Parts: sequence; C-alpha cells; structure tokens
Amino acid sequence: MNILMLSATFPYPPTQGGTQVRTFNLLKYLSRDHQVTVATLKSPEVTDAEIKALREWVAELVVFDRLNPSSQSDIFSKIQRFSQFLQQGIPPSVLSSYSSEMQDWVDRAIQSNHYQVITCEHSVNEIYVRPEFQKQLRTVVNVHSSVYGTCKNQLQTQTSENQWRDRLNLPLLKRYEQRYCNKFSNIVVTTEDDRAQLHAFNPNAQFQVISNGVDFTEFPYRTKEPEGHKLIFIGAMDNLANIDAVQFLSLEILPILQKKYPDTTLALVGARPPSEVLQLGDRPGITITGRVPAMADYLHQATVCVIPMRTGFGIKNKTLEAMAAGTPIVSSDRGLEGLAVDGVDTPLRALRANRVEEYVGAIARLFEDASLRESLSREARALVETDYTWESAGQCYEQVLTG
Repeated sequence: MNILMLSATFPYPPTQGGTQVRTFNLLKYLSRDHQVTVATLKSPEVTDAEIKALREWVAELVVFDRLNPSSQSDIFSKIQRFSQFLQQGIPPSVLSSYSSEMQDWVDRAIQSNHYQVITCEHSVNEIYVRPEFQKQLRTVVNVHSSVYGTCKNQLQTQTSENQWRDRLNLPLLKRYEQRYCNKFSNIVVTTEDDRAQLHAFNPNAQFQVISNGVDFTEFPYRTKEPEGHKLIFIGAMDNLANIDAVQFLSLEILPILQKKYPDTTLALVGARPPSEVLQLGDRPGITITGRVPAMADYLHQATVCVIPMRTGFGIKNKTLEAMAAGTPIVSSDRGLEGLAVDGVDTPLRALRANRVEEYVGAIARLFEDASLRESLSREARALVETDYTWESAGQCYEQVLTG
C-alpha cells in the first residue's frame, strides 16, 4: 500500500519530543510492508545528517522549509492570524506553521491517485486535507491530543499562559475540532478521554485508541539503583505544559523536600529550555541539561522521576520512558492518564499526587523505602513490556490504515 504521511514537525531524531517519537515509530513500523511517503517541514535546527537519516526509513521524504517564527511574531501577523481564526475557524497555532508550498504538493499528490491513504500525524496537519479527499482515498488523523480539551483543562486548572485569550479561544477551538473531525474516515487517539471528547464532535467517524510505546533499545532497564536523593523531570522544555510542570516542581515542591533532605537535587532533562526554565538553574540543587545524547542514562541516575503535569492530554511518553528505564515515578493524574498504575486488583506501579503536600509525602516515602522503590520499578517495567510497545501500536495503526 502507498501511504502519504503528513507531519508539520520533522519526525527525527525520535528523542526530541512526544510528536516526533510517536510519528517516527509508527512510520518505522509501517515501512516494513508499505511504501510510506513523508511530507514534513523542517526548522533551521534540523541538520542535513538528520534528513539523510530519516530518508533511510521511508520510500520518499519530501521536506519543506518551516517559516521563521520570528517573521510572524509581530503584532500585525498575530492580529491577522486571529482574524482568520474568527472567520475561517483555523487556530493561529495551525496557521503559524502552515506552508502553502506543502499544500500545493499535497494537492498534486492526491490528484495523481498514487496513494491509497493519507494520514495526519497530529491534528495540526489536518489543514492540508481537503474535505473532497475522502472521495478518493482513506483519510486518517492521528490526533495525539485534543487542542480543545487541552485548552479547557488549562483554564480549569488555572495553568493557562493567557486566561483572557484562552477563554476567547475555547468556543472557537470547539468549533474547529467539530469541523476538522468531519473530514476524516478514521480518527486515532491515545486515550479514552480524547476518544470521548472527539466522538461527541463526530459520532459517525471510526475511532481507534492506540497508545504510545517505548523503544527498549533507547530505554533499557536499569542495572543498579542509584544512591542519594536525586529527582528528575524529562521532556521537551519548550512545551507549555512541561514549563508549567517544571516551575511547579522547582518552586513549590523541591524547596520543601530540601528542608528535610538537604542533599536533594533535581535534573531537568530535555531539549530547547527557554529562559523561564534556564533561570531555574540558578536555584540550589537544580541542573538544566538541555538536549542529551541518551535520556536513559539520566533516568538511571535518578532516585525518583517526578511528573507533576497539571495540564496536557494523552499518554505521556515521559511516563512510559521512565517506567521502561526502571525509575520509580511520582506523578499527577494528567501524567498517568490512560495507565493502570494503582487501584483494586492492579499492582502498584507509580505513586499518584496532585497537590504539593501529596508530592512531598510520596517522594519522601520513596526516599525512605528501598523495597517500595524496587517494587514500583519492577512492576512498571513489566507493564510497558506487556502493553506499551511500538510493535503493538504499529500493528493497530496498520489495521486502521489498511481498513
């Protein structure tokens, strides 16, 4: 089968963030038995070596330049995109990465009748799929996470970057998701929460819940337990949900722990830390690493991985990766979304916390109890080995695309 995959985010290397990880591992699986063409955008940070490496995994790679964000950051451009949002229903976040050159290429590709299915990796790519495409081929959107649901959650949890803007955007985002859902014959989501949200928008679509997975070669199980009181948070640091999480962890949770355990350290590990994250490195015990060659090396050195997400929907790669590496986890409901980690007849695989005092208590409990750390580590690794492999996710995705 000839598959056309659209990704506004360059999906390589598969360690840059959740979107890249999911997209790359699914296309890697599909490329075994199908001819996969990937049309994608590249930012100035993408290297020729990374483009060459990605070409090895696909039948064809078509790369377009992403517009420089600074060229669209002036007030006129922002007002223009918001005006388009009001009139056309397309969010500024979608328009800011839109490439008319890529659109022309996609239109020609569909007219050629070469492809049997077109799939959008993340809903931001829906803009390239015209409603009439459904008459020619199967149309699939792999949502990753609901933008309406995320905005709504940020307002509810008061973690929105701009409350006034997001209250204005919320009904527009609802209209946006209702509209784009109707363009697709199949809608793929990562959790039941997103399925329920989007099913209300298009009850006639075929929905499939396909969770994320872990590459066990990139995240091997630890060979020994580290000593000391070492915390870690992992993830792309320019993600708004991650920025909120690391500020919450660094400013509200860590200082209390350091009063009881003065040697407590925190490593914030992930690419592209912005200024508000970098300045946290001035605080006692906090290290900002930026992008690292192997995330697992840092997870193996940590006593506890803390995932204090207060917003953001979908299965969290960071949670699965920490589980695979064997690092005991303390996380919020959002960070554990879609995962069976506690409850009746469920082995305890992570400690749940949502308030500052709950985080402090759970982390202190793990600091003090080596047998609990070992049990959580073992049970969490067993869960991902059984239920969260890219092999099983790829099989499910292939079934969706092939019908």
